[in-house]
Amino acid sequence: MEQPVDTVANTVDSPVVNTVDDVVAALAAHDYLADEGLATSIFLSLTMARPLFLEGEAGVGKTEVAKTLARWLGTDLIRLQCYEGIDAAQAVYEWDYGRQLLHLRTAEARHDEIVEDELYSERFLVRRALLRAIDHAGPPPVLLIDEVDRADDEFEAFLLEVLADWAITVPEIGTITASVPPITVLTSNRTRDVHDALKRRCLYHWIEHPGFEREAAILQRRAPHVGAALARDVAAAAEQLRGLDLYKPPGVAESIDWATAIATLGRDRIDDLTVERTLGTVLKYREDQARVLDHGLGDLVRAALARSA
Repeated sequence: MEQPVDTVANTVDSPVVNTVDDVVAALAAHDYLADEGLATSIFLSLTMARPLFLEGEAGVGKTEVAKTLARWLGTDLIRLQCYEGIDAAQAVYEWDYGRQLLHLRTAEARHDEIVEDELYSERFLVRRALLRAIDHAGPPPVLLIDEVDRADDEFEAFLLEVLADWAITVPEIGTITASVPPITVLTSNRTRDVHDALKRRCLYHWIEHPGFEREAAILQRRAPHVGAALARDVAAAAEQLRGLDLYKPPGVAESIDWATAIATLGRDRIDDLTVERTLGTVLKYREDQARVLDHGLGDLVRAALARSA
């Protein structure tokens, strides 16, 4: 089974955060263009040492906030990817049964006395994301609890307890408490409502799709080989698509893919044929593609070109 833990190490010295403008500038230096509202929420989360709960449509940059914070603050990113059925064994810790069994067989072969405490010691403890974030050495890591809305109510209640105390009890070892809580970011695509009790532990921010000018700037940052004119065309076309009541409106991630695909085809502006051939990079549902075609690609492209002029 795929492990729901992802760690990225960084070594840069952590900067001092004095103002919201510091946050805006630091994120921009790492190619994340945040608006004033998001930058304020991040600033307050860092200065108040409170978890930050980010909600919004898929692809608007929620996960990227945590990744950028880790790069900026020069600390580790520990990622817990939530999914239906996730439990403590995947999120907190489990015992390395294979190594325990090998230890037992080795002890039997040597006719050594087997002490149960040896089997449930630190050497056989496999730390998962939450325990690693709490029992960290050095500067606090960024803990990303991604897509928490995919987990079930029981796991959500467990998270509430962890966020309240920043402590985890391993019965065979004892209670492990964080000396300094991790910098914590929770994300949700709002596939279901997350309980109010969990949100109350956090600062909350809803991330909107970016406006036209900011999305064009993001595309130039994240896809530097895409020309300025094409970036504006794609940003304008994405804005048009989001106004068509699609099942899955494109996020910034899809816009970046779309601009990259069009540039890869050697185009420096959009046109009807290019948009038609590359729709699969920005719209991932057949029904959405059909709605766009029914609306009229020509109208969409003309409106986008007029907006980007």
